Amino acid sequence: MNYMGRLFNFYLDASIHVAFAVVSLCMATSFLFNVQLESHLFYFVFFGTIINYNFIKYGIEAKKYILVGNRYHKNIQFFSFICFIMACYHGWFLSADTWLILFILAIFTGLYALPVLPRARNLRSLGGLKIFIVALVWSGITVVLPLVEIKMVLGWDVWVEVVQRILLVLVLLIPFEIRDLAYDQPELRTIPQRMGVTRTKVFGAFLVVMFFGLTYLKDLITEIELIAKGVLFLVLGGLMFVTKRNQSIYFSSFWVEAVPLIWCGFIWVLVYLF
Repeated sequence: MNYMGRLFNFYLDASIHVAFAVVSLCMATSFLFNVQLESHLFYFVFFGTIINYNFIKYGIEAKKYILVGNRYHKNIQFFSFICFIMACYHGWFLSADTWLILFILAIFTGLYALPVLPRARNLRSLGGLKIFIVALVWSGITVVLPLVEIKMVLGWDVWVEVVQRILLVLVLLIPFEIRDLAYDQPELRTIPQRMGVTRTKVFGAFLVVMFFGLTYLKDLITEIELIAKGVLFLVLGGLMFVTKRNQSIYFSSFWVEAVPLIWCGFIWVLVYLF
């Protein structure tokens, strides 16, 4: 593999791509609610996402993450430690209320990753439940956290956005669930294992319709939000249509995770035009 290929794989494996996706959803929240967010929050979310995802992927067992033998994983480990230092620096500037929300979300992350249940290693091992935990945490990080940081009142429209963001993340996780059918143990009982690929995609399409329909429950709907979520509705619907069990190597890990980045960029263009 050439140098650029190795660098690109490191970009994906070290969770940099998913960190950009999470930050993009934070920026989307800023655009949709027409608020200005501090740069420290964006940097903290970016570096914090890398730390958490790399720990979940490579460090569920402490020895596995501290005593690393593979050179490639050592590089990811070193990169994660640098991100930890950067997250601590930017986290210093966040408010106490923001840290309270982070503490609550950290509990859910811990339940997801660490062995706390007597009959299951963690909530991640409970199959279908794991994607709902991930969606809940993503929604908290990308909607609740930014608005709490600027001390905005969490009214009706905010909670509608929270539910929409949960549905969005659930839809984006479905291609990963279908891809992992070849690797997941039968006892995990993930959604595709329970429902099959076709029914899972139909379920995802239903979530897409719910996602867009909830927009009309908001008290304040701008043209920008309606257009942005209408386009995202079409993109997510198309995603459910093209998702299949035998995916190309980068379909989920790059293209699916790129949807938030593309959507945020589209909203930025709409804001500029309007």
